[in-house]
Amino acid sequence: MPDKPSDASSGGAPPVFEPVDVWAIEAPNAMAQADFEAAADAQRGQDAAGSLEPSAEEKRRGRSRSRAPRTDWRLGGRTVLRWREGLLAVALISLGLGVVAATVVSQFWLSPWAAASATILIGIGMLVPVVWAFSRSRPVGLLRFRAIDLLYGLVLGALLRTTQGWLQGMGGSPAPLPSFSRVDGAISVTTVLGDILAPVLVAPLLEELFFRGVVLVALYTVLRRPFGKVAAGVGAVAGSAALFVVAHAMLGSTSVDGIVVLTLLASVCGLLVILTGRIWGAVLTHAVFNATFVVLALAGTFWN
Repeated sequence: MPDKPSDASSGGAPPVFEPVDVWAIEAPNAMAQADFEAAADAQRGQDAAGSLEPSAEEKRRGRSRSRAPRTDWRLGGRTVLRWREGLLAVALISLGLGVVAATVVSQFWLSPWAAASATILIGIGMLVPVVWAFSRSRPVGLLRFRAIDLLYGLVLGALLRTTQGWLQGMGGSPAPLPSFSRVDGAISVTTVLGDILAPVLVAPLLEELFFRGVVLVALYTVLRRPFGKVAAGVGAVAGSAALFVVAHAMLGSTSVDGIVVLTLLASVCGLLVILTGRIWGAVLTHAVFNATFVVLALAGTFWN
């Protein structure tokens, strides 16, 4: 007796196949054929879409290209991320402390070095936030130098000094040349350091880095997103110029024409920084403006 049905067939008679009527086989239905072709087309479309979809690596590269570093601080970015309200507060507090300390020294210290010491204290008040800001980050492009910056400084500095002379002569008679005090026919060491070298070599660099670097850039960064680039530029120039004029007015008596010229100087330097994105045009304009005064004062001291 076989164990499986197959054993019976394998050991007995050959299998019997029923005849098939080939004429009874019907052709595929047209609708079924169309459904089959549509499904095949859909599958091919999905395969093609899958091949066109960017891979994870391509997506990562696209994100890295979209996050390319900016080349100008006026566009924002990481280099000015910390140049905002906190930096403005530090700058104002430091300048205020420097002005207060300078005022105390100049009023209560009866010494030939009182004026120079007061100037140094104010310089420290501006230097501290400058060093702190640039040690944290450097606005990209701000310290970049171009040869045209030298031309800006020479032309605009001379024009501003000419404008001051014209304003002083509006009373009808030409303004006399300025002069330095002399001791035994010579200019004192304190005058050379405080009134000749410092205004030409130190003050333009330090003041522009503070007022047009720290203050202006921070103001622009704070105002750019909520108000737009144009309004932020105008506000930054106006704000830094106002602080510049107030700081100089607090340090001594300033005439009306002096305030006007200081406002013009601050506005021109601020516009240079906003329009070019660089600070050296403003530094050179300020240096030429001060240097022309030194030249006129030396002429008034020895040849007047």
